[in-house]
Amino acid sequence: MKQILKLLLVAGARPNFMKIAPLIRAAQACNAGCHDGATKTECYLVHTGQHYDEKMSDVFFRELGIPTPDANLEVGSGSHAIQTANIMSRFEPVLLQQKPDWVIVVGDVNSTLACTLVCAKLGIRVAHVEAGLRSFDRTMPEEINRLVTDAIADLLLTPSEDADQNLRREGVPDHRIKFVGNIMIDSLIENLPQARRSTILNRLSLPPGGFIYVTLHRPANVDHRESLAAIIANFHRIGTRFPVVFPVHPRTRKMLTEFGIADATDAAIRIIEPIGYHDSLCLTENARIVLTDSGGLQEESTYFRTPCLTLRPNTERPITITMGSNKLTEVQRLSTDFGAAIAGPSRYGQVPPLWDGRTAERILEALAAG
Repeated sequence: MKQILKLLLVAGARPNFMKIAPLIRAAQACNAGCHDGATKTECYLVHTGQHYDEKMSDVFFRELGIPTPDANLEVGSGSHAIQTANIMSRFEPVLLQQKPDWVIVVGDVNSTLACTLVCAKLGIRVAHVEAGLRSFDRTMPEEINRLVTDAIADLLLTPSEDADQNLRREGVPDHRIKFVGNIMIDSLIENLPQARRSTILNRLSLPPGGFIYVTLHRPANVDHRESLAAIIANFHRIGTRFPVVFPVHPRTRKMLTEFGIADATDAAIRIIEPIGYHDSLCLTENARIVLTDSGGLQEESTYFRTPCLTLRPNTERPITITMGSNKLTEVQRLSTDFGAAIAGPSRYGQVPPLWDGRTAERILEALAAG
């Protein structure tokens, strides 16, 4: 029996960090409980540097207890083609040197696709965590990343049963699919005690259940003056009933400034700097409504059963709608949907199956069996 299972884990952008941390912790716990002769798991962490803003990445490493990456590719920003190419060229020598048993990629960012392509060319096995999610919108770069990654990865680790169905519909054989649950919830449950000790409600003078938590960064919402101005106008209307807390993504802040609406706020709209994971969880659990275009917040609000309005025409996480507390909305009906959410219960929906905090353990079992 092989004595060491060597895993190379790839993190490229902020949402990846919450998916990598539970795997590292589960491997450490498994190794600590190993008896003599049992297989141990060795983790080698690669940070591609796709997101390199300190407020968007380093703080998450600190809060989640992720060790300093063994390799940082420092690719930075660029067009999709340039960023993907840079990741591939810098990742290949690391892969050739390390020769892992498995490469673990997570989510749907450019790093996910780029590293999977390199592995496929070199014949090194890839496991995709959060496989099978589909928005069915190929204008989204993330959808292309998901489709290509799942087509060539060796093991597809899914967060929900609808993801299994998507993969089967695409012709993926059952032996490549493993339903393991949502690893984001592993991080949430692990970090909930720290989140509940957060002082952000006091710092911002927010009453529990008495504010709206907003995050927006997708190009369709923030890259066009008309849409961004309309969203801010809605915030003014919403803000007459509940304060709006809006940690601004660097991309969104740039567009607010460029369009000359950066100062179009008042006391009801709290535009603040990006916040850490614990503060974000605290706001999600305590908000009256979450308004977002982020996939992660759709899942986290579903776990807390906090009403969520997702400002997108589609979602690759439909289980957050069919079982959870999420609802799709658009700028034209945002006020109406907000009013309906306020009139409804403050908590509703169900937590989907295997969103239980033990997904990382199931992933390690699947990798060891493979």
